[in-house]
Amino acid sequence: MATMGRYCKAYSLKKLREFSQWTECTENTRKEKKEVSGNEVEINRELTDDDFLYVQENYVVTDGVFKDENIVFDNITPEWKDFCHKILAFELPVYKPVQVST
Repeated sequence: MATMGRYCKAYSLKKLREFSQWTECTENTRKEKKEVSGNEVEINRELTDDDFLYVQENYVVTDGVFKDENIVFDNITPEWKDFCHKILAFELPVYKPVQVST
């Protein structure tokens, strides 16, 4: 079963590709239905600069909002985290507990 993380943020693939060590596992992209010779088949979608991918709370990049499905990039290094913070302005939100007065 797919796992929804607590936080993810969408970025254009064009922006993500600016990272010097960027690689893509294109075999993990979401499936699309396409007609081939009169038959409907599912194929991995082809990524373009205009597509959006999701940086998850654990810095993994996915083709969809679930943090454990369609993983396109998972080479989590200090350089990648630095790129996320400095170039993408990716920051995990700090959730403060809500106090209820009675």
